[in-house]
Amino acid sequence: MKVLVTGAAGFIGSGLCNTLASRGFDVVPTVRGAPVGDEIAVGDIGPDTDWRGALATQPEVVVHLAARVHVMKDDETDPLESYRAVNVEGSLNLARQAAAAGVERLVYLSSIKVNGESSSAGQPFKADDTPAPEDHYGISKHEAEKMLRQIATETGMEVVIIRPPLVYGLGVKGNFGSLVRWIRKGIPLPLGAVHNKRSLVALENLVDFIALCADPERSPRAANEEFLISDSEDVSTTELLRKLANAYDVALRLVPIPVSWIQTVARLLGKGNVADRLIGSLVVDISKAEDLLGWKPVVSMDEQLKMMALHDTLP
Repeated sequence: MKVLVTGAAGFIGSGLCNTLASRGFDVVPTVRGAPVGDEIAVGDIGPDTDWRGALATQPEVVVHLAARVHVMKDDETDPLESYRAVNVEGSLNLARQAAAAGVERLVYLSSIKVNGESSSAGQPFKADDTPAPEDHYGISKHEAEKMLRQIATETGMEVVIIRPPLVYGLGVKGNFGSLVRWIRKGIPLPLGAVHNKRSLVALENLVDFIALCADPERSPRAANEEFLISDSEDVSTTELLRKLANAYDVALRLVPIPVSWIQTVARLLGKGNVADRLIGSLVVDISKAEDLLGWKPVVSMDEQLKMMALHDTLP
């Protein structure tokens, strides 16, 4: 089975390519910048990207990971249009060229932000919920999903949509990487009284599920479906920090500051969105992936965190 992977040099892409290769897939990795080894350079992702060279390798499946990701401080004059140019028009351009080249299935990595920013107590997000994206990134992912379904209907090419929550693992950056650094350095954190619930997904679990969906013979029932994925272990931010400290074998210094105080101070500092992710709840229901495809997480949260600690390369 030959699989073309976009965004192959990224955090998820590199992990996926390694997993696919280890399982006997013929991987066609594509990157935006200078290619290394067998990578194929395609340039910036957008409505005019030329995929003919990569598609000339005749992949049966395309896994589309490349995207304009969530930007904390966006300097674009029109951020939504910038997201749309890459995440919507860029994805549709690839899908149309892939369908014309005879690709059987396109696996699209979307985001839980399509469902919304937070879930209510006792009401986890489900794959068939009415989408409710709030930020530009989530809106662009939702729009791409809708148009990809239309292309699937028009061309017969199967489309599989995956919406992960926060992904963590070896090489993770962003807010999760910052948490790891703070824990390792023993910095006191005002998060000792956070009783939220959040779903996360280990990189090992996500790439395992993507690999399953990238094999139409193993996952025929995935065709034209949407899936939510997680570790199936929902934790509070406080519990997550304890797990990180345990994995890295360091003393944890948590201060039990009331959540309302954290929210107030964060908003005064212009960090309200960061605080919302640390103290808010976002839980997903993965039963569709379990029931329809028979999928189960391959590693626990503790196992993934210990693998991170063992091979940690963060500065």
